[in-house]
Amino acid sequence: MTSMMKRRLVFLVPLALFMGLAGYFYFGLGRDVTQVPSALIDKPLPDLDVPPLLDDMPGLKTADLKGKAQIINVFASWCVPCRAEHPIITKLAKQYGVKVNALNWKDKPEDAKAWLDKLGNPYATVGSDQKGRAGIDLGVYGVPETYVIDAQGRIRYKIAAPLQQRNLDQDILPLLKELNK
Repeated sequence: MTSMMKRRLVFLVPLALFMGLAGYFYFGLGRDVTQVPSALIDKPLPDLDVPPLLDDMPGLKTADLKGKAQIINVFASWCVPCRAEHPIITKLAKQYGVKVNALNWKDKPEDAKAWLDKLGNPYATVGSDQKGRAGIDLGVYGVPETYVIDAQGRIRYKIAAPLQQRNLDQDILPLLKELNK
């Protein structure tokens, strides 16, 4: 290798590294971080059998989540974004008539019960996943997360962020409408 080629390499290697990093960040920053890829999309819901949080309400069982498209919302009382999305979850259940099931994740039952007493309970079922085992099976990264389940019990959509009205309008309600045709 000649000395001229060595000098060119000294300039080209850093330039190539810079171009690679710039491309990585350009494509990485352009992605919607709430759209966490899930290996379970279009796959059957894992076999969940989560005990109830409340005495007067069933827990979360996969066998009970078939027949109509519905929602599973993962929440915890210690989760500030869960509190922020709670009015949207309530609206989804009460105004739009969507069956919303809950997985209370890594939470103390007494704290979760107090949280629901204070904010209201929009859920049709609430499973208490204190150890987080069901969350692992479901692929939960953190709270809040929301899943759309089709009538056959397959996961069709996942959002790993607090729900906002635009999520309902652009994604969830149109998908539920399509799935319930």
